[in-house]
Amino acid sequence: MLEVKNISFVADGRKILDNVSFRLEPGSFLVITGPNGSGKSTLAQILMGIKKPSAGQILFDSQDITEFSVTERAKLGLAFAFQQPVKFKGLTVRELLEIAGKNVEGVLTKVGLDPTEYLDRELSSTLSGGELKRIEIASALAREAKLTIFDEPEAGIDLWSFEKLTDTFSELRDQTKDRSIMIISHQERILKIADQIMILEKGKIKSFGPATEILPKILEGQK
Repeated sequence: MLEVKNISFVADGRKILDNVSFRLEPGSFLVITGPNGSGKSTLAQILMGIKKPSAGQILFDSQDITEFSVTERAKLGLAFAFQQPVKFKGLTVRELLEIAGKNVEGVLTKVGLDPTEYLDRELSSTLSGGELKRIEIASALAREAKLTIFDEPEAGIDLWSFEKLTDTFSELRDQTKDRSIMIISHQERILKIADQIMILEKGKIKSFGPATEILPKILEGQK
């Protein structure tokens, strides 16, 4: 499905990503973790086309998408949920979700929001940061994309919502055999439901493999 070849990214004279290469097969559930500043969010944004790599190549379903725009990648089946949600003045939650896909009530429920209370509300400052974050995650889920990338989905949401979100990711992992999920996170509960884990450090892949092999090393290192 996704093949990343020798991706590097340089900004202000500093190499943020350094020769990153990996493959992601259909049905994968990958969590990318690592210290702050290791290049995790930059990698996610490069995969979605928000940023352009300084070097390297990205293949999606065997097609070179390195120079594709965000819109072109979305049409191919990539979806992205930002760490900091974008506000859309004048647009309601219902309208956003209907643009994204189907089952608008179902995806809201999955992220812990009551459809009867939120569908007709405007995406504005009347919503808290946590509410906006959950709505954006719902819009990504509604897309039912081939590959959905979540950049720190736990940021800015309360503990109950986080637990609900973790359950949702577990369900998606078990139900979707042909779609893949990539999550940028350092949360242990999310790491524990991954099939694969990648550790980025100083812009390079330190470890990448089955969660059964990588997670014990992470937990041991935290002791």
